[in-house]
Amino acid sequence: MQRDKFFKEVDNLHHPNETLVRTHCSYCGMQCGMNLRVNTKTNKIIGVEPRYDWPVTVGKMCPKGVTAYQQTNHDDRLLKPLIRDDKSLKGTKLGFREASWEEAYDHIVKNFQKLQKDYGNDSLSVFSGVSMTNEKCYLTGKFARVALGTRYIDYNGRFCMSSAAGGFLRSFGVDRGSTLPWTDIHETDCLFIAGSNTAECHPTSMFRIWNVQERGGYLIVADPRETPIARRADVHLDLRPGTDLALANGILNLLIENGFADEEFVQNHTNGFEETKELVKQFTPEYTSEITGVAPEKIIRAAELYGKAPNAVVMFARGIEQQHKGVDNVSAYTNMALVTGKIGRAKSGVATFTGQGNGQGGREHGQKSDLLPGYRKITNPEHVKEVCQFWGITPEEMPKPGVSAYEMFELMDQKIIRGLYLLCSNPAVSAPNLNFVRNAMKNLDFMVCSDFYLSESAEFADVILPTVTWSEDEGTVTNLEGRIIKINKAQEPLGESKPDWQIQVELAERLGKGKYFSHLKTARDVADEFRGATKGGYADYSGATWEKIEKQDGVFWPCKSEEDEGTPHMFLDKKFYHPDGKAKICALPYRPPAEEPCEQYPLRLTTGRVVYHYLSGNQTRRIQFLRDMCPEPYVEVHPETAKKYNIEHEERVRLFTRRGEAVYKVKITEAIRSDTVFVPYHFGHKESINLLTNPALDPMSRMPEFKACAAQIEKQSIKKV
Repeated sequence: MQRDKFFKEVDNLHHPNETLVRTHCSYCGMQCGMNLRVNTKTNKIIGVEPRYDWPVTVGKMCPKGVTAYQQTNHDDRLLKPLIRDDKSLKGTKLGFREASWEEAYDHIVKNFQKLQKDYGNDSLSVFSGVSMTNEKCYLTGKFARVALGTRYIDYNGRFCMSSAAGGFLRSFGVDRGSTLPWTDIHETDCLFIAGSNTAECHPTSMFRIWNVQERGGYLIVADPRETPIARRADVHLDLRPGTDLALANGILNLLIENGFADEEFVQNHTNGFEETKELVKQFTPEYTSEITGVAPEKIIRAAELYGKAPNAVVMFARGIEQQHKGVDNVSAYTNMALVTGKIGRAKSGVATFTGQGNGQGGREHGQKSDLLPGYRKITNPEHVKEVCQFWGITPEEMPKPGVSAYEMFELMDQKIIRGLYLLCSNPAVSAPNLNFVRNAMKNLDFMVCSDFYLSESAEFADVILPTVTWSEDEGTVTNLEGRIIKINKAQEPLGESKPDWQIQVELAERLGKGKYFSHLKTARDVADEFRGATKGGYADYSGATWEKIEKQDGVFWPCKSEEDEGTPHMFLDKKFYHPDGKAKICALPYRPPAEEPCEQYPLRLTTGRVVYHYLSGNQTRRIQFLRDMCPEPYVEVHPETAKKYNIEHEERVRLFTRRGEAVYKVKITEAIRSDTVFVPYHFGHKESINLLTNPALDPMSRMPEFKACAAQIEKQSIKKV
């Protein structure tokens, strides 16, 4: 009641034709609280204000969040369906004409049905994203398996969070990206952050991180670059890209050797300690230094600070996960918490910085090739039986497991997959080895893209369906803590755009599957079905009603009933989700990157984000302020490397690997290792760094190795263009 009174008073301060709609940002997993300012006469969003009542970020917003509202009424919005009349122009913005929804639907259904008649159900595929609500992610999985009957569905989280998921599943038996609420972080005594440029990628977390140091705690950062957070760290572990597994094993060896292991916790609540202890003995500070390039004294100091801290949190992001051993990296850093017993209690644990807005919820409910709602496994007959009973189909009608995202493009290249329904993703920029991926999309028999902008991927489509932005629909997402939150509608859909869940219901009806979808008339209908579908699964959302979410400022899953208030801290009872209730300490032999430098390619290439852009840049590159702040990509080069290649600051150079090449402006900086170069990945067409990156896949998560490959740089003849 007090909060409602506060907002009523705040609302009165605004223009009488203006109202505030409480919601959350559309971008990263922080899901910062915001109020969208809406003109009630024009039904248009006109601005944004931070929400100081939101406990996670307490009024903090980054440049992307402050300008996010501008995407909704942007001039580039797609307002009507588009059909391509000239297939020779695939891969360009040309060759499209406007069409009615009926014509677009008829065209899609005709082509989908013909492909499945000629080549079987699995000739179609669905590739989706996790910037959608939980409800849309759930329905996309149901649409693929029930309306289309195809096994081939995967999502862009495969390029983002899949290694974290695999590591948590192996170590804990369950995948929730944080074992503790974010509001605990500033109260801990030590933060060990690996592979996260937090100050740029999750800047609204930084006030909590700085608070740890201000209270006398310690900050340890493992990163090849001296990022803003690494600059402030008590210890910066400046490792070579792709060597995290050796570093984590070296830290673990010192924790055990110096008596920081919690013997009671290890004995009663874990398996695998003795085997792991034996394996990491070889990772002395000197041996670890040889592999990683980190000075032995830094490794020793980091282990001492983490080991002595009464409470500590290990945190990581794509830097350690986007490798062909990303799952091993996650489990290796998780070993630190398990061996020291710093988990299953307040102020201690393990957490991952989620890149996409619904990176957590989006992977739990059926978009992933091997998963069904509630984190059920499609390879588990009992799980399949439960979901089939809920959906009203037989287990025989449930498609088999598919393949991962990059492997789907390989099947497109082989003409095993001939049709694609793409939504909420831009793989023509975000996938690795882009020359191959773009060619695979170009050669599809038929492609449908649902988006609110004409993205680089939409340029390969035969039909483009205009969908809505986050502010024109409602539903839930799950932030980086595992907290389910509510997105509220602020504006009616622009033009003829429709939400993806409505598009799927209408397509399902035309495909003859209406009896499974036609009852879904509103977003709330989808939400109610979604919660029921998760009941009994590991990721049980059944008790997380919209009303409870609003009342509690979010609900942490699992939340199994109306009475259940949710689970902010995981494993407080020291029971993990493996059958014996114990966590797994994993013995993980070191493996080098899939490509090591050689005479032809002597440098290490790594990629990442900047504060002004989001993922493929399809949204942020259209916002004038963000584009002005970072208008183009660049390659960071150390002064010693620049001198060796006779390269000057802001000169354009050719950067190339075994897969492709691109030309970038040089940024000379001491914040990068001399054996490494860095390029941000938010840019499309010829500027995309993923033309160069390695598609070598993690054997468990099928994550490509974006963060480490062998490269060469070449001086261009024309300078300072």
